[in-house]
Amino acid sequence: MSEKLGKIEHHLFEQLIYSKCGYQRNEVIAGAQFGVDVSVIDLHGGMAMALTSDPLSLIPSLGLQESAWLSVHLMANDMATTGFAPMYGQFVLNLPSSFSKSDFKIYWEYIHKFCSEINLAITGGHTGFIEGQNSTIAGGGTLVAVAPKNKILVSKSAKSGNAILVTKSCAISSAAILAMSFPETVKKKTGIEIYQHGCNSFYHTSSLQDALIAVGNNNEHSEITAMHDVTEGGVLGAIYELAVASGNGAIIYNDKLPIAEVQAEICNLFGLDPRYCIGAGSMIITCEKEASDEVINRLANNNIPCVEVGQLCEKQNGLILIENDEKTNMKYLETDPYWAAFFSALKEGWK
Repeated sequence: MSEKLGKIEHHLFEQLIYSKCGYQRNEVIAGAQFGVDVSVIDLHGGMAMALTSDPLSLIPSLGLQESAWLSVHLMANDMATTGFAPMYGQFVLNLPSSFSKSDFKIYWEYIHKFCSEINLAITGGHTGFIEGQNSTIAGGGTLVAVAPKNKILVSKSAKSGNAILVTKSCAISSAAILAMSFPETVKKKTGIEIYQHGCNSFYHTSSLQDALIAVGNNNEHSEITAMHDVTEGGVLGAIYELAVASGNGAIIYNDKLPIAEVQAEICNLFGLDPRYCIGAGSMIITCEKEASDEVINRLANNNIPCVEVGQLCEKQNGLILIENDEKTNMKYLETDPYWAAFFSALKEGWK
């Protein structure tokens, strides 16, 4: 298939998966599609069920609590793009045979804690210990929400002319995980303050509240047309995916992209462009152009920074990045450079 690390490349997804998704059922409103975070199933009676799946994390260099946080919240971020919080969850754990029962107890108690905090019921799954399992991926999970069909947002619903908003900063999760994984190097090269802020930003990697505040408690803010959470490929990759999924082009102003000093410093140390590396915690939001300031202010009132970085346009206009007054075609990196940077630092013995 591919020797590249990370998610399957777009062309391979289209070639190998997209047209081979089993039996076609009429009630599937949104199925597997590039750039779409959730699937949606019509339940009739005006209701629908949204589902999303993701790997579960078990990363020794971060810790059990932090791994549990990522396991819950990276999936919850996907569900948040619907405008609703997840309600039910299935967890499949394939754990290393060397993983002690005492450590599993701690890990699972944190899973329970973080699910409880967002009102997510764990409804089942599978737990096993596997010989030869040494990956930082400990299995996978699926989250479910049931909501009014006409209120569920999907990224393919964004419209030409919509404003594109970005919450928080580029590269939140990349910078946080790198700081926590290589503390001595980050402290020495960037200073103790940048290191501490980088580590502290780890718990900003949830974008659930970003989404729920954007749409309102009762999903009353219909000016929000779509959302897409930032994962591999960073903020620019997420904007690219949303534009492709919705059949639009986009014009993005580079100088408006939010890149906080902490993320910029840590990414620079690892030779990363923060615009293009894993950025869980940031949410891409599209809304009617005239509502942009209102959405930004609503988030700001809840201490969530948000900026307008451009707008969607007709597909034939392309995906354009304006940098230093020059227009270039927006890149899409099918392999997130974070992975190479992480393993390179590991290989070089960074501590």
